[in-house]
Amino acid sequence: MYKKRFDGRKFDEMRPMEAKVGVVKRADGSAMFRIGKTIAIAAVYGPRELHPKFLQNPEEGVLRCNYNMMAFSGSGERIKPGPSRRSKEISHITEKALLPVLNLKEFPGTVIDVFIELIQTDAGTRCAGITAAAMALADAGFIMKDLVSAISIGIIDNQIVIDVDKEEEDYEDGMCDMPMAFMPKAGEVTLLQCDGFTNKEQLKKALEMGKEACRKIYEIQKTALKNKYKVEE
Repeated sequence: MYKKRFDGRKFDEMRPMEAKVGVVKRADGSAMFRIGKTIAIAAVYGPRELHPKFLQNPEEGVLRCNYNMMAFSGSGERIKPGPSRRSKEISHITEKALLPVLNLKEFPGTVIDVFIELIQTDAGTRCAGITAAAMALADAGFIMKDLVSAISIGIIDNQIVIDVDKEEEDYEDGMCDMPMAFMPKAGEVTLLQCDGFTNKEQLKKALEMGKEACRKIYEIQKTALKNKYKVEE
């Protein structure tokens, strides 16, 4: 059994978090989200006319996400610059995780570009990127049904842990990795992936623990957005 976490956290304890919006001055909306040593910066541009025109949707706008880990962001080997199969996959699932909170029918023929840069990484990168991107969209002024909060869940030797770090991610025996994105107000899951094996009871418990973690992240997201418009007395 996995009885004690490598960094000494409780099994349901997340790493220290920090969030801020308006960090990229020339973007229409932007945000930074840090969880542990993983730092994601998201910038939103648009809505703007989509070119070439044959890519346009006359009925609604297009959400286009681009996820990228910077070359020296990781603690391991240098990451090869440019798109990879992994970055394309994460870009695609980020779009799917964010689409439920947006009404793109207001912006036919346009594109909304979301660029996510991971400047420092220690696991949970896609979740940090989704969390930062949701704040950046809100900062850009889009009317949203909810925010999206995301967390990585791990099942290690039948023990459920919240907010997996790099050492846990690399655990070789009996590791199941489950990134999850959640709309806290609506109570709906917008992303759930599973890399590994688990059972029905573990999955149900992991989902409940993940939802509770996302609610805590949601409060940090809201505070960051409110702080930008806070009026000094």
